[in-house]
Amino acid sequence: MMNLDKLNRREAVRYLGGSGIKLNYRMDRLMDECEKEILSKSNPKFLYIEKDLPCNEIIKGNDIQNHLSGCEKAVVMCATLGAEIDRLIRISQISDMAKAVVLDSFASVAIEQVCSKVDELLAQKYSGWNMTFRFSPGYGDYPIELQKDYLRILDAPRKIGLTTNDNYLLMPTKSVTAVLGLSKEPVKRRKRGCAVCNMRENCRYRRNGEHCGF
Repeated sequence: MMNLDKLNRREAVRYLGGSGIKLNYRMDRLMDECEKEILSKSNPKFLYIEKDLPCNEIIKGNDIQNHLSGCEKAVVMCATLGAEIDRLIRISQISDMAKAVVLDSFASVAIEQVCSKVDELLAQKYSGWNMTFRFSPGYGDYPIELQKDYLRILDAPRKIGLTTNDNYLLMPTKSVTAVLGLSKEPVKRRKRGCAVCNMRENCRYRRNGEHCGF
């Protein structure tokens, strides 16, 4: 379990910018309302497990091999905001699409803040190690099908109710799976951005000449 008491509004606004929504007084009030609803309905949970490298279960493709190059261990993790967030957004999509978009932007901010808190927790636990950034199935040539393997390794369906659909997309949708590498030696900074993102061809930010920040 993990608590969120505030969401990064600047990040939420940036997500809204990618949707083409303009801010005004009414939108500012709507953002207040949506932030409160996301905070009240979120039920953040996470799991992680340590793996010795090499590990055939999680190393598939060149990009993950490069990402974990020089690492002796890896941490497989997942995090979710819970099913109530999906339900909240889905109901709003029927009655108020503008609100649904704002809710979705705050939910995206919320799950990233949860993952950042997990990063901090892992950095404390592995304080004698150097840690890479998170790398998720679907980035580059890292198969999205590994979502299911990650959840099996973590026993996530039973422990926190996190599953995938037939297309290997996470359910609840505001969830993340990822792996971080651990090394006793300094880790080489690697590219993180559009080049390794599986959404790069359909990204709303790239269409607007922007990026999502990762």
